Amino acid sequence: MPVEVAACTPSLCRWISYNLFCMLHNTERTWGAAAKSFHWLIAILILGQLGLGTIAEEARVSPLKLELFVWHKSIGLTILLLVILRVAWRLRNPPPLAPDGMATWEKRLARVSHGLLYLLMIVVPLTGWWISDTSRIPFRIYWSVPVPDLMAPNRDLMEFAASVHGVLTKFLLAIVVVHILAAFRHHFLLQNDTLLRMLPFRQDPRS
Repeated sequence: MPVEVAACTPSLCRWISYNLFCMLHNTERTWGAAAKSFHWLIAILILGQLGLGTIAEEARVSPLKLELFVWHKSIGLTILLLVILRVAWRLRNPPPLAPDGMATWEKRLARVSHGLLYLLMIVVPLTGWWISDTSRIPFRIYWSVPVPDLMAPNRDLMEFAASVHGVLTKFLLAIVVVHILAAFRHHFLLQNDTLLRMLPFRQDPRS
């Protein structure tokens, strides 16, 4: 006998759409699922990049070294795309309100540090692209997607771009460490929900 499938009534569809909308979007008290997904995926990729870049740089010249750099470059451009999408999403979804009792100077410092973090997450991959573009080594993202050549091969520019990339990577690492320490400070010392509201699968306690 044919299996009957329950139809989605207009009221049920509206209920599903509303709950999906609420789950994805930020509220005044917590981040939505979309922002959390961007945050943790980018964080994992950045931490992996720091190790992968060091290993690739220190490896002896070999086919393995080239493969490591293909992974490093590909993940870097993936991070760039994710950060651009994250910024676009944030512009359309205001962040949660600051914790109660947070001083004005802390709010300003948080905005500055987050601005620097976003800036570095965009500029560091771009300088990596600059290195790749001025080198003589052909590159395809994940061995599949060709990257347009914007500049002619130039060893001097490549070395300069590598220096800039290295310095900015250290700045990015410093900002990430400050970001993590600030989250721990809010959680353990100030005992507010700044860290908890970004944890996966945690819903708005007032919902």
